Amino acid sequence: MRFLALLLLVATACAAPPAQVAQHTGPPPAAHTAAAPAPSAPVADAAPRAPTDATLATLQKQAREIEPHIESAWVRQWLRATSALPYVPERAVFHDKAREHYYTAEEADQLDGEVRKALVEKRGGSDLFYQTLYGTPLAYARALDLAASAGIDAVKGRRVLDFGCGGIAQLRLLASLGALAVGVDVDPFLEKLYSRPGDLGPYPDRGGGNVDLVIGRFPAEPRARQRVGGGYSLIVTKNTLKNGYLHPAVEVPPRQQFKLGVKDDEFVRALHGALEPGGVVVVYNIGPPPAPAGKKYRPHADIRNPFPRASWEKAGFEVVAFDQDDRPAMRRLARVFSWDTDHGMNLETDLFALYSIARRR
Repeated sequence: MRFLALLLLVATACAAPPAQVAQHTGPPPAAHTAAAPAPSAPVADAAPRAPTDATLATLQKQAREIEPHIESAWVRQWLRATSALPYVPERAVFHDKAREHYYTAEEADQLDGEVRKALVEKRGGSDLFYQTLYGTPLAYARALDLAASAGIDAVKGRRVLDFGCGGIAQLRLLASLGALAVGVDVDPFLEKLYSRPGDLGPYPDRGGGNVDLVIGRFPAEPRARQRVGGGYSLIVTKNTLKNGYLHPAVEVPPRQQFKLGVKDDEFVRALHGALEPGGVVVVYNIGPPPAPAGKKYRPHADIRNPFPRASWEKAGFEVVAFDQDDRPAMRRLARVFSWDTDHGMNLETDLFALYSIARRR
């Protein structure tokens, strides 16, 4: 059970764990000439950062320890930007038991008394704001370093999309380097969590970047498709596009599936259309080993790219790497994150990683 609990952390992947994967649905080709998303409210003055905040201290420590394992200069800068993350005072998000409706604290207080009393509360400060349900956002470091190796030599002034973001910490760090960072997710919890002035929007004093969050089914829903738009230099998706989620080998509960709602080829074409020429997609997946024979199937363990190489090439991509084994690199980061000591993982037998990189021709 400790390992299964850890999977909720390592799947940061704009990354949805099995319980949320069913909400990610799919995509017809996007309208790629759409304008850039309108910035959210301007950044307010950050609350004084508490030097003793445990979440921030841990992120900064992890960043220092990860840096020697990172080759790209801009990804090392991304790590160092943790030193400027502001302290976030405690806030709360409420939802009904069916997880169909979510509310900020202010919205919850306006509800009928009996309805209000039945709500479930999720409360936290910097821990909830920066880690949501998935643990350290710095697990993105490896995927970003791979993007750099594929030709993304900087992100300042460039559009970066995180498909299945699961939170905005990694996006804030990108914005601090001047990126126009957009996260896409279907989880309405995130919309309520990041609803205060300054959570999203421009970063004029931090490199000119911007953070936007699109809640919806991209690109299946017209509104989400329009807000996402196109012209991206980089699309990264981590622990969301797993073969076991899209094409499970056996029947699994809906909450352990990721239904695109369109044919696979249509989705890949949508990614192609959202990129500028020369833009890069990185698909990065982490998971446990497959279940032993006779044991319950683990859809999250099938971390293969769900789309065949031929689908990417047919859509107009140059496939730079396909289901490349990345266990050594990810295990080095996992030691920094203490997944072995804190969660009892045997990193040599319990942790696997694959990545694919495709470049738009």
